Amino acid sequence: MGYQSIEIQMGDGVAVLWLNRPKLRNAFDETMIAEVTAAFDALERDPAVRTIVLAGKGKVFCAGADLDWMKRMKGMSREENREDALAFAKMLHRIYTLAKPTVARVHGAAYAGGIGLLAACDIAVASNDTEFCLSEVKLGLAPATISPYVVAAMGERAARRYCVTAERFTAAEAYRIGLVQEIALPAELDGTVNVILGELVQGAPGAQASAKEIVRTVAGAPIDDRLIAQTAERIAALRVSDEGQEGMAAFFEKRKPAWMAPFAKSKAKRAKK
Repeated sequence: MGYQSIEIQMGDGVAVLWLNRPKLRNAFDETMIAEVTAAFDALERDPAVRTIVLAGKGKVFCAGADLDWMKRMKGMSREENREDALAFAKMLHRIYTLAKPTVARVHGAAYAGGIGLLAACDIAVASNDTEFCLSEVKLGLAPATISPYVVAAMGERAARRYCVTAERFTAAEAYRIGLVQEIALPAELDGTVNVILGELVQGAPGAQASAKEIVRTVAGAPIDDRLIAQTAERIAALRVSDEGQEGMAAFFEKRKPAWMAPFAKSKAKRAKK
């Protein structure tokens, strides 16, 4: 599938989805929103893809909304604005609920909706010179559609501050409040991401999907009889699944599990070159 505003690179079980509007600081519009949503759908269905990196071409990760798009929104009716916002909200939810692990590679700047993108990913790694800002209130708006993911990532207290002040903050502060889990020097950003990817491809795909769903289920839920029963049922099902049986057998037999075979072949090919 051809894309106008994004680019996808594939290799060794990893798909890198690049936001590809560098001249516009990777600001999103309706086209990018539709393409990102469709791309994540396609990558989830592709059995060759084990994990996905979300990154931005050019000098910044994502500067938020495209100015021309915002001008069009200003002239839209309330219903048109609702439909437009719903498309963006559904894109974030598509990323958040993806069965496969997602990693945001953040550099330069992440503003407004750009913070929503990285917060919707499972893991966020930023270069230490990245600048962050939830800038909406200075435009008379609020970070509404991104708020579930931002609050989950940085916590309610930090979200209250940065959503109402719209002040800019550093990568070190983003790390402190949990918005990003790793920070690195710009020259070491890809290396840091690659270390995480190396860990991710070792996990069983079905188990990772289940682990992501478990976290979403238990987050904020009361630890009652219902939740206890759900978690017990989940691990019982995983133990008798094909992946669970293979994983335990590989552990006791001191060998690599079957889901690692494609990466072993790839490594062998590279060694011969």
